[in-house]
Amino acid sequence: MTQHSSYIGELLARGRVVLTTASTEETEEVGRLMGCAVSGPLVLTLAGDLGSGKTCFARGLARGLGVDEAYHVTSPTYTIVNEYPGRLPLFHLDLYRLGGGDELEEIGYRDMLQEGGVIVVEWPERSDDTELGTDLVVTIREEGPDERVITMQCVHPDVDLKAQV
Repeated sequence: MTQHSSYIGELLARGRVVLTTASTEETEEVGRLMGCAVSGPLVLTLAGDLGSGKTCFARGLARGLGVDEAYHVTSPTYTIVNEYPGRLPLFHLDLYRLGGGDELEEIGYRDMLQEGGVIVVEWPERSDDTELGTDLVVTIREEGPDERVITMQCVHPDVDLKAQV
């Protein structure tokens, strides 16, 4: 897979991108390229089954946003929110254990939106999408032991994705 962040950003500006990866490294690289293309606040939802590669994608996104390798990017399943400093602050949320909008308020979601960083939400279906303010939807589907189909869809046309590499 030899895509560049500017190319992914360009395609996403038109609406939708579908990529197939053949390894966890390639899935992480797609996330990294997306992170490089992000130039402003963004709410990105990650949908997919358990083990589909959502956290792997988020780890790559963190690297593309300049989060130092010293930060071990992990699933926030039990912590609910992991925050990482980078070119833009990254908030990685897992809503699997939440019951609804009131709990979003309790974890400080509105404060995260005010920070002007990137919010990555795993298990977005556990909340009302209008509460999240989603800009970009990423769906990861497992096609085999290592193969993943990643679909990225802009929710509205003014998502700002410009290459930062």
